[in-house]
Amino acid sequence: MKAYALQHKMLMKELGDLDITEITLTLLKEYLAKQSNRLKPSSLGHRIRFVRSLFRYAFEETYLTSNPSLKLREPKMDKRIPKFLIEEDVIHLKISCQSLRERALLEFLYSTGCRVGEVEKINIEDLNWENCSAIVNGKGSKQREVYFTTERKVWLKKYLASREDNCRALFVTDTHPSRRMAIPMIRWALKRLAGRGELEVNLYPHRFRHTYACQLLDNGAPLDFIQGMLGHEKASTTQIYAQLRGERRRELYRRFF
Repeated sequence: MKAYALQHKMLMKELGDLDITEITLTLLKEYLAKQSNRLKPSSLGHRIRFVRSLFRYAFEETYLTSNPSLKLREPKMDKRIPKFLIEEDVIHLKISCQSLRERALLEFLYSTGCRVGEVEKINIEDLNWENCSAIVNGKGSKQREVYFTTERKVWLKKYLASREDNCRALFVTDTHPSRRMAIPMIRWALKRLAGRGELEVNLYPHRFRHTYACQLLDNGAPLDFIQGMLGHEKASTTQIYAQLRGERRRELYRRFF
């Protein structure tokens, strides 16, 4: 109810002192046209959904005899091509690691394609050393198995052997007592590593996920396999990576020509 009241208040502020029964489709389109000058397409789409829900509620509660918002359409969203790292970037990052935790975190992100939230929640007992795999809890509490190479297993074991804490988390802070690394801490650790490596690109956890998908694509993996490895519920989410082959070539050209 509070959300409806807020949207109604915002709408009335723009449209003037009108009763909701006086608002027409034309007035709504004029209101949203003004909003489009200052809102991103995603934010405008969010606003349209709220307006539609407000008028649907008013119609269902019999405040209105018809719903003028039914013909409102959300703006089409441009699908942005994911940003990825090239091999040279990864080499610079590896060279720049100054601790076993940095190297283990880098290797795990790069080889598993995990979301940063999944990395935050993973525990040591979730790893299967024999199979070089781990069980992660993805979106919607859905579990999936991810894999890492023998080389990455070596770095993970070196890091764990260096620790003197009893924390269950795979990645922990340097504080005493040690605590699970939270998402902001993981982001900060990567930013610091990128600064040390003098990377020309912005480094954030999800960039490793895009790079992982790109590597699978380059190695000939089918999109349905990539979808499963990334834990995407919808195939359309994975389809965006099909554009990466051409974009990867362009990126390499821009960086080296």
